[in-house]
Amino acid sequence: MLAAVKAARRSLRYFSSISNSAMGSGFQQANVVILPKHLANDFEALCRRNPAPLPLLYRSQSGETSCPSLAKHADIRTDISQYCVYEEGLPVKTVSSLQSYGSQPRTASEQQAVRRGPWTDMVCFYMGCSFGFEGRLKKAGVPVRNVEQGTNVSMYRTAIPCIPAGEFSCPLVVTMRAVPAAMLDAAVEVTHLNPLAHGAPVHIGDPALLGIQDLSRPDYGERVELQPGDVTVFWACGVTAIEAILSSKPSLAFSHSPGCMFLTDIPDSSPIPPPADSADPPRADPDLELIPLCFLVSHSPLLYSLASQRAVAKIRQLETIIGEDPGQRGIRALFVQDELLRSCLALSHASSVAITTGFPTHYMHSPPDETDGPPGAIAMATMLLSLGKQVTMLTDRRALEMNRDIIDEAVRTGVLKTAIPLVTFEDSGPDSALHFLCHHGDPSKPRYDHLVAIERSGRASDGNYYNMRGINIKHLVDPIDNLFIAAKDIPGIGTTGIGDGGNELGMGKLREKVETLMPKGSLIACDVAADYAITAGVSNWGGYAVACGLYLLHTCPSHQRYLKKGLGLEDATPRELLQDWTANLPSVDKEESVLSTLVRFGIRSGKTGNLAMEVDGLTFHPTHSDIITRLLEVTLGSATPNPRSTRQ
Repeated sequence: MLAAVKAARRSLRYFSSISNSAMGSGFQQANVVILPKHLANDFEALCRRNPAPLPLLYRSQSGETSCPSLAKHADIRTDISQYCVYEEGLPVKTVSSLQSYGSQPRTASEQQAVRRGPWTDMVCFYMGCSFGFEGRLKKAGVPVRNVEQGTNVSMYRTAIPCIPAGEFSCPLVVTMRAVPAAMLDAAVEVTHLNPLAHGAPVHIGDPALLGIQDLSRPDYGERVELQPGDVTVFWACGVTAIEAILSSKPSLAFSHSPGCMFLTDIPDSSPIPPPADSADPPRADPDLELIPLCFLVSHSPLLYSLASQRAVAKIRQLETIIGEDPGQRGIRALFVQDELLRSCLALSHASSVAITTGFPTHYMHSPPDETDGPPGAIAMATMLLSLGKQVTMLTDRRALEMNRDIIDEAVRTGVLKTAIPLVTFEDSGPDSALHFLCHHGDPSKPRYDHLVAIERSGRASDGNYYNMRGINIKHLVDPIDNLFIAAKDIPGIGTTGIGDGGNELGMGKLREKVETLMPKGSLIACDVAADYAITAGVSNWGGYAVACGLYLLHTCPSHQRYLKKGLGLEDATPRELLQDWTANLPSVDKEESVLSTLVRFGIRSGKTGNLAMEVDGLTFHPTHSDIITRLLEVTLGSATPNPRSTRQ
C-alpha cells in the first residue's frame, strides 16, 4: 500500500491532487532540505535554535539517500514529486528527480552542478510538517479549509527573524489555517500534542502583527478563503528552511517544492521516534497540564493568547484569593471570572505600560490620598521592569512631588530596581489625549501598549468623582479618565482597571452591577470602562495578583513559546533570570516597607482615616500579610486544580 502511495505521488505534479491524497494516506510528512556538508552543522544549529519552524526529524550522513528511522527503502532523490534546485541561493528550476546529480553528468548544466557539489558531499535534513496534524484536526471536528477547498495551504513570509546560526539568517515562514472561533481550543490542543509537526500555533489573530499585510497574496502555496466566524491561526512552517537557503546562498542546494512533501512510513496517529544516534532523550508522555488554553486578549487588533492549563489554574487561584472580602464591602457581587487572567495575558504581550493610581478620598486632609493603590502600583511596576518592559507612572499634578518621593524611597529601600518616569496629564484640547498616548498624535504609533488604573478615582455618569460616601472630590482629580476613553479608539492600547468598590477608573465595565448591588451605586459608579475590570477585596491585592500572574506566565513554557513564536532555544529559563523574577515578586517585607513609607508621608487608611499601618481599615498584620503569603504560596508552589473544571 505504502509503495503504491509513493509511486502515485511521484507521478503527481500539482499539489491540489497531492493534498487530499496525502492527508488521506494517514502518514506523517516531512519538509526536506539538502545542503553541502560544510553548511550542515550550521543548519542543524538553526533547527535547534528555532524548533517550531524547523523540528528536526533526521539528519543524514554525507551522500546518504535513505532515512531508516523515518521510511524503509526510501530514496530521497526520487521520493518527492517535485524538487526545487538552488544555485548561489537562487531558485533556478524545479525537477521531478535528483538522480542526475549523483550520476555521471551528461549535460553542461549537470557538469557544472557536479563541480559545485556532487551528491556525496550533500547532507539531507528532514523536518516535521504541519500536514502531519491535518488528519488529527479533522478527527477532532476542526475543519481544514485548504483541504475542503482543494488547495495548497497558504504560507507567508513574516517580519519575525529566526534566531540565526552560522551562515544562516532568515525570517520565519508561517502557514495559515482558518479555524472557527469556537474550535480554537481543540485546534491548539491537537497541534500542541504534535510538537514534531510544528506544535501549537505561534500566532492567532491579526496577520499584520506578524508583518503580513495582504492575506490574499500568500508568498507560497495558494489562497484559502475564510468562512464566516473563522479566525486566522498561524503555525510555524518548514518553508522557513527555503528562506534560509535563499539568504545563505549556498553554491548548490535542493528542497522539496512547497506542498510536495516527503511521505514517511509513520502513521500520522503515532509520534515520530528520535533517530537511533540522536542525543535527544526519548520523548515521554506529554504533560497534560502544559496543554495550552486559548483566550481572547484584544479585539483591535484581534489577538488571542495561549497559556498552559497549569498556569491558568494558578492564576484562577490568585483571583479567588483576592476576591475575599474581610472588610464586608460586597465586592464579590462584582466578580467576573478570568479578568485577572486576561489582563495578565495582555500585559505579558505589552512592551510599554503606564500605571496610574491615586484616590483622594480624605478631602479634608493633606495629602488627601489613601494607602490603597500605591503599593499595588509599585508591585506591578517592579515585576514589569523585571520582565524587561518599559513602565511609566501617571499621577495628578497635585500629587507629583509626593509620588516622586514615594518612588525614590522605593528605589532606596530596594523595592524598585530603578526610578520610574513620572508624568502628568492635562486636558488642553480635543486631541490632547491622543497626543499624550501616541507619538505626534499618530494612532499607528502608540507610546504605550497598556494602561493600568489601580484604586484610581473614576468619573461617574454625571461627570463628577465620588468617594464611597458619595462626596464629590472632582477638584482633586485630573482627567486621566480621558486617556482610557481615547484608548478605546486606538488599536494596540489595552486597558485594565483594578478596584474594590465600583467607583474606580475602569470599573465602568461593571457599571450596571455597581449601580444595582453596591451602596450608593447609582451615584458613585464609574462610567469609564476598561477592557479588563479586576475586582478585589482591597485594590492593592489586585496589583499583587497581577505581579504574580505575570510571573506565572513568564515561567509557563506554553505561553513563552507562543510569545517567542517558537523561536530561540527551548531550554529552561536561565537561573539568574528566574532568580530575578522571583526576587521581584511582592513580599510581606517589601509591602510592609512601602506602607510604612506612605504612613510617614501622612497618607491615611481609606475606610477609617487612621494614620496607621492599615489599608481600608484592615491592619497590615495579619490581614494583608496573610493575603500576600497565600498569593506567593500559589505562585511558587506546585499544587493546582484542573482549570477546565471552572472554565466558562
